[in-house]
Amino acid sequence: MRNKTTSLQYIMIYLILIMFSVVALYPVLRVVTISLRPGNNLLNESLRIIPEDATFDNFIKLFQEKPFLLWLRNSLLVTSIVTILGVVLASTAGYAFSRYSFPGRKAGLMSLLVTQMFPATMLLLPLYIMIAKLHLVNSMLGLVIMYSATALPFCIWMMKGYYDTIPFSLEESARVDGAGRFRSFVTIMLPLAAPALVITALFSFMTAWNEYIVAAQVMLDENLFTLPVGLKSLQGNMSTEWGMYAAGSLVVSIPVIILFLSLSKWLVSGLTLGSVKG
Repeated sequence: MRNKTTSLQYIMIYLILIMFSVVALYPVLRVVTISLRPGNNLLNESLRIIPEDATFDNFIKLFQEKPFLLWLRNSLLVTSIVTILGVVLASTAGYAFSRYSFPGRKAGLMSLLVTQMFPATMLLLPLYIMIAKLHLVNSMLGLVIMYSATALPFCIWMMKGYYDTIPFSLEESARVDGAGRFRSFVTIMLPLAAPALVITALFSFMTAWNEYIVAAQVMLDENLFTLPVGLKSLQGNMSTEWGMYAAGSLVVSIPVIILFLSLSKWLVSGLTLGSVKG
């Protein structure tokens, strides 16, 4: 009797999971359908995922008639710099807040925490004024600074909390063996903090890759558009090129999927990965 009850519970759980999976996947499938339709046909009574007159014309036009590759290059450049800065600065600043005691430490941590209590749009005006005074409006550097400023507080707090869980005795053992502070940080702390570093990289990447509002205010030249701003330019006042819009949305999602799949093993790694032999 107990086995039957357990089986029924598993069946119900699987059915619920399948239902939520269908709900989550349906919008994505509709985007695929729209991208394969000829023209700008958005509404259609057919429920076929692959339309009868399916074509890749929208993908071809996206690359031939629009500067999509230029937008892709801009996004990759900005996102790569923001990700590298996020990992380097968050890993070192988080280590300093975790292991050192210095004047202003608590005030600095509280300041980083307070910035997370406000939506990013509230910081848009002061950040824009700062960028304007530095004459960095309509420049990649200005966009990198704004993205890094919004992503770093959370990343630093996360890295600091992860470092706190790593026993200090591991660093002491390395120093007994003759390793300096920098070497123990590189050889001991960073490998153990690999899961946190991956999350920091993903958060920094997503902050820059999907962001639209800041980029729309800073980037005014079409040749400097990132992918979100470029895709938004396909939407006009009188008409919208829905086919290319859907095709571009699918192409934009590919780097994110690849990144998550390639880093998925690090997301579930343990705290002391590689610290114990045998």
